[in-house]
Amino acid sequence: MQGRVQTPTWPGVIEAYRAFLPVTPQTPVVTLLEGNTPLVESVRLGPRLGLRLFFKLESTNPTGSFKDRGMTVAVSKALEAGSRAVVCASTGNTAASAAAYAARAGLPCLIILPAEGVAQGKLVQVFAHGARLVAVDGGFDAALAVTREVSERLGLALVNSVNPHRLEGQKTAAFEICDVLGRAPDLLALPVGNAGNITAYWRGFVEYHADSRITSRPRMLGVQAAGAAPLVEGRPVERPQTVASAIRIGNPASWQGAVTAVRESGGLFTKVSDEAILAAQKQLAAEEGLLVEPASAAGLAGLQQISAAQPFNGETVVCILTGHGLKDPESLLRAGTLPAPVTPTFGAV
Repeated sequence: MQGRVQTPTWPGVIEAYRAFLPVTPQTPVVTLLEGNTPLVESVRLGPRLGLRLFFKLESTNPTGSFKDRGMTVAVSKALEAGSRAVVCASTGNTAASAAAYAARAGLPCLIILPAEGVAQGKLVQVFAHGARLVAVDGGFDAALAVTREVSERLGLALVNSVNPHRLEGQKTAAFEICDVLGRAPDLLALPVGNAGNITAYWRGFVEYHADSRITSRPRMLGVQAAGAAPLVEGRPVERPQTVASAIRIGNPASWQGAVTAVRESGGLFTKVSDEAILAAQKQLAAEEGLLVEPASAAGLAGLQQISAAQPFNGETVVCILTGHGLKDPESLLRAGTLPAPVTPTFGAV
C-alpha cells in the first residue's frame, strides 16, 4: 500500500507575505520554510500579571531563532545579486542562521565572532553548516566594524541587520501575530540588543495598519540587560556585560529605528538585571513548558518589572521568545547537576 504523499501547506515567509517584501518574480527564493511560529497563550504567568499574555515562539524557526525570517530574504537577495559569498558579525544566532541559509543557497559563508561570550550551542550550528569562522579580540561592536570593511573590500554580501532585507523579513512576525489574533496586541514586549528586531516589528505593524489589516498599533516595550542598556542610558556602552549573550551589545546598529519605534508607539525602553532574566527563564520553563535562551526571557522580566510598579488590567500582550534554550546550554546547566547514581532497584529509586 502506497503511503500518503504530504506537501507543506506553509510556504515560508517570502511566499506567505510576498506582497509586503522586496522580491520580484526573478528572485531565487532560499527558504527552510521559516515562520508560521506558534502564538501560545500563557496559562500561569499571564494571569498572575493581570494580562492576556501570549508567547511568540520564534525558537521554533529552523535554526532555533527569529533570525531565519530575515535571513531568507537577505540570502535570496544576495543570490539574486550574484554575490559570491555572505558574511556577518554575530554573537551566535545570526551566525547560525547565516551559515544554514548560505548552505541552502550553495554560497560560502564567513562568520566573524567575538572571541569570548558566544554560546556553545550556536557555535555547533556554525561548524555543522560548514561556515568559515574568524574570532576577533573584542566584542560584537568591534566584530561588526571589521565585518563591514571585509564586506566592502571583498565584495561579499553583508547579512547583518544593517542589511535592509533582513529587517524586511523579520517584520513578518508582526503580520503573523495580527493574523492569529485578528488584531494588533495592546503591547509587544521583546529583548533588544542590536535593535533590528524591535525596528522590524514596528515596521510590520505600521504597514499592516496602513493596509487596513489592523485598526490599531501596539505600544512597544524594548527590554535590555542592565549591563548592556545603551538605549535606556541614552549612550553607547563601551564594555557591555550580561549573561544574555544574544543582547550583549553596546552600540546597536539599528539605534534610530528602535528609538523611532518606541517614540511613535508611545512605548518605552527598560532594563532588567541578569538575576531577573535568569528567574524569568526558569519560570518560562517550569511554569509554561517553554525552554528559551536567557535573552529570550528579558521580555517577560521587563513585563514583571513594569507590573510591580503599575499593575496591568487585562491587556492583550505578546512577548517575543527569540531563541531556543538549547542554544545556550551553559546557562541552564548552572541550575543543577546530575545526581549521584543509585542501584537500579525499586527501593533505591
